[in-house]
Amino acid sequence: MLLLTIRTDKPEAELGLYEDTTQLSYYTWPAHRELAETIHVKIRDLLADQSKELHDVAAIVVFQGPGSFTGLRIGIATANALADGLGVPVVAEMSDDWVGKGIGRLLNGEADQVALPEYGAAPHITPQKK
Repeated sequence: MLLLTIRTDKPEAELGLYEDTTQLSYYTWPAHRELAETIHVKIRDLLADQSKELHDVAAIVVFQGPGSFTGLRIGIATANALADGLGVPVVAEMSDDWVGKGIGRLLNGEADQVALPEYGAAPHITPQKK
């Protein structure tokens, strides 16, 4: 099973490609304020380096948080959109071993309906200005 992993909670983003539990490739890049513009290109490049295409991806594991609001939002939205478009399962995990736990869940037939972020704190919502 070809698995795509996505982590975007910090300025340096990470993508991985796994065949079951075997890591095929892993990219990191300083995405910071260009994450939305670069993530899709980096996914394409990651797959191309392994002579794979997007339709070869069988499941997606995404880092759930805690972390940057914008970074998590972009990464998790990308994971959910790809999973829905490809018709593949998605799993969101957090912890130091998020990749291992996520892959383990997928290999056991588990999946999330959608990946949801965990920001690590309640949102700070300012009152509307009059």
